[in-house]
Amino acid sequence: MRWRIHEEQEVWANPWLSVRRLDVEQPDGRRVDYHAVRLADVAAAVVTDAEDRVLLMWRHRFLTDTWAWELPMGIVEAGEAPIDAAAREVEEETGWCPGPLTDLIRSQPGAGIMDAVHHVFRATTATRIGEPTERNESDRIEWIPLADVPAMIANGEIVSGISLVGLQQALLQRLNHA
Repeated sequence: MRWRIHEEQEVWANPWLSVRRLDVEQPDGRRVDYHAVRLADVAAAVVTDAEDRVLLMWRHRFLTDTWAWELPMGIVEAGEAPIDAAAREVEEETGWCPGPLTDLIRSQPGAGIMDAVHHVFRATTATRIGEPTERNESDRIEWIPLADVPAMIANGEIVSGISLVGLQQALLQRLNHA
């Protein structure tokens, strides 16, 4: 059931993404014209503290014109390790330096049309280092009780895919260690 790419051409690109046109052979031998997005990987961090609170950002997403809570996250720059990108994004977007980060979960949010991997890491401590240097990222930065997260998800206050995946994995780990 493996699909085979015979040819791939760039239609449009910027430093973070590339829209591609592919000549693809399906498992039954048919060749089809297919379009895909090659997108830079994204890194995020679930940062919690000793009081079992999680560091979240209240932000507006202009494409959907919606407000919601999200994890600190961003594009993994060329040559950058995902774990380093996650630490950098936490610092830039929140003004907190995460403690040691560990792998939490990885996902491929749109594997049928996009090749990006979302890397989510976990830190159980953080140190305040100052104001965020990324001024356009969020309206508020707050420590929210992790116990409140399931209701926030149910109420549509957390909708970002990478935030949902990371927070739900952190909640599962919390249950398994209880």
